[in-house]
Amino acid sequence: MTDTSKYGPWAVIAGGSEGVGSEFARMLAEDGFNLVLIARKPGPLATTAQTCRDLGVDVRQVAVDLLDPTSTSQIADATADVEVGLLIYNAGASTCNEPFLEADLADFQKVLDLNVTRMMSLVHMFGRPMAARRRGGIVIVGSLSGYMGADRHSVYSGAKAFSRMFAESLWLELREHDVDVLELVLGVTRTPAMERIGLNFDAPGMLVNTATEVAREGLDHIADGPVRVAGGNAKSAVANSAPDRARVVLETHEAIRELVNLRK
Repeated sequence: MTDTSKYGPWAVIAGGSEGVGSEFARMLAEDGFNLVLIARKPGPLATTAQTCRDLGVDVRQVAVDLLDPTSTSQIADATADVEVGLLIYNAGASTCNEPFLEADLADFQKVLDLNVTRMMSLVHMFGRPMAARRRGGIVIVGSLSGYMGADRHSVYSGAKAFSRMFAESLWLELREHDVDVLELVLGVTRTPAMERIGLNFDAPGMLVNTATEVAREGLDHIADGPVRVAGGNAKSAVANSAPDRARVVLETHEAIRELVNLRK
């Protein structure tokens, strides 16, 4: 059970409409947290919000695209009168999966805006009052992609590597303020978003987690930062951190080709 006295009474979940974000919301509602759910699609957002209301908590919906430069101010307005003790940033998708030289820089900028810029702005906004109150928690949902370069993921992998280093540094800074920081690193996770892009979850040797599994693990280990590699993927993270970068990148490249059905 997640402690409302440490991380409550309100939790903000960016990317809280489906998949891992929806599971975070449901579990926190079961533990008595009031919720501010942020997502781009109003339909799934409303469905998750109602599920949580049915569990007896207050829920606010903020249907906003985090790529909108005004999104931070909209979220600030929606939370101005509540005490947020937990921020979960679960909105880090890869919005451009083209070879770097074949896409516009503006498209890659969106990857950075979603995974880096907006994440930092929300952490800054909610982290300051947490530090002043000397309690709270920040969870940044990361990816194994941040452990190695990958074809068509040049910017996304770099952004995920940044978020991990950012979380580790923030963890050091906020320890003295009794605010917990955790980067929850996910491997291949079966979510509606991943199913829509057609990942090959049956690729040989592929470890696939459920949204329920990784959300539970994240909530159970908020205080065990700075990094938690979820779903039994710790060995992969260690292997992908080896100093022989050419070997690591080429070997993981073949595994990724299996995952995205690019084998010829």
